[in-house]
Amino acid sequence: MKRWVLAATVLGSSMAFIDTTVVNVALPVVQRDLGATTAQVQWIADAYLLVVSALILAGGSLGDRLGRVRVFAVGVAIFAAASICCGAAQTTAQLIAARALQGGGAALLVPGSLAIIAATFSREERGRAIGTWSALTSLSVIAGPLLGGALVQAISWRAVFLINAPIAIVVLWIVRRHVPRDAGERAGAIDWLGTLLVTLGLGGVVFAFIEAPARGWTSIPVAAASIAGVAALIAFVPIERRASDPIVPFALFRSRAFTAANVLTLLLYAATSAATFLLPFNLIQVQGYSPAQAGAAFLPFVATMSLMSRWTGALADRVGARPLLITGPLVVAIGFTLMALPGVGGSYWSTFFPAVFVLGFGMAITVAPLTTTVMTSIDDERHAGAASGINNAVARTAGLLAIAILGALAVFVFSRDLDERLAAAHAPATLRRAMNAQSLRLAAAEAPPGANAHMVHEAVQLSFVHAFRVAVVISAALAALAAIAGIGSVERRRAISPTSPS
Repeated sequence: MKRWVLAATVLGSSMAFIDTTVVNVALPVVQRDLGATTAQVQWIADAYLLVVSALILAGGSLGDRLGRVRVFAVGVAIFAAASICCGAAQTTAQLIAARALQGGGAALLVPGSLAIIAATFSREERGRAIGTWSALTSLSVIAGPLLGGALVQAISWRAVFLINAPIAIVVLWIVRRHVPRDAGERAGAIDWLGTLLVTLGLGGVVFAFIEAPARGWTSIPVAAASIAGVAALIAFVPIERRASDPIVPFALFRSRAFTAANVLTLLLYAATSAATFLLPFNLIQVQGYSPAQAGAAFLPFVATMSLMSRWTGALADRVGARPLLITGPLVVAIGFTLMALPGVGGSYWSTFFPAVFVLGFGMAITVAPLTTTVMTSIDDERHAGAASGINNAVARTAGLLAIAILGALAVFVFSRDLDERLAAAHAPATLRRAMNAQSLRLAAAEAPPGANAHMVHEAVQLSFVHAFRVAVVISAALAALAAIAGIGSVERRRAISPTSPS
């Protein structure tokens, strides 16, 4: 029975996780086929992350109340239906809406998967089980670009979404035949007010950062969204503290290990999300890789994660998580530093391979011990869904904000650098204005008719590389800060339950 539980939770979670990376390789092709701007491309990525981040906490609480297996299965079904809608989308707006629905399904199935494992395996077995889950789901995440590139090139970008449907059918069959049902272990209503505030807060902040490059920070929609978003997030904390059954039980954060693990998650996943969002644009639009080649560029990451993650989960059981949670992010920071070195052209093996390999090595050291720390840092297993939901919400929120903020920064740096390069080349003012108007397209910007196409193309490539370097250097700094957070992930002498006194 335990093997079937692992199979169902791994496959279900993999669908949700893979869609955070498989789409990245498809985005340059989607941008071309649907005529999307950079802001619209960001929304295709962030619509999914926004809904996951906002609702995953409620998803964990629903599982605790209604039964984790039941909520997990409903999430899988919603995710599959939304994936079919993504594959059938004819406009950018339809695709963004379907991606948001996907996020709703993921918010139900992801926290349920880890909570089901926590309820099925004993504390002695849990580290290895979670290590297996981490290894296989991480493999799916990093294999996403490889699979996405192959599907985009061989079939269509639509195939990266439609492939989820048969996987979902297998998961639902396993759940129906081999996974025992569980009853909800907690009573009480879902904290919908807290969920609403999180949704409004994150939505407002993300809208502001994505739309500001085009509309300007002083425009009414951007200013209103940013003010409303910040106000909602500020209000969230005192309201949650007074709530009788909050979606974020702040007592969980009395555990030093739980708090440190979530800070590490925030910093590390912000770093990786921003870099992996921009890297396919660099590889395809600047370096000239095909979608399949861009996906294959992640293969060293795949191999390293698949070979090491289960081993590091078991190692954390023997030596403790803290050494790994310090070393891993530092290795990731080195990987991002290496990623900032390549310019335009050159062999993959001497440019991006070292960075991708080192990144995979660092993440393989980190992921399984990090997940184990989160799931073993509380005593009250009735709150396993909430603990898993919080950590997953932190990871998705990190990606959501990183793509919005560093995406906006990339547009700003690209636009300024491109204008400076064109000015240095004595380009006419009309050309500079025309290219500035295309800055939201980043590396997809094209020379207008009559312009020196070779000069403009070279300037666009170099400016994008400069913007990419700024983003990955910031990612390296975030990963280094994550290593500092890892110092706090000490083994607790006494697990702190949400019901224990202050």
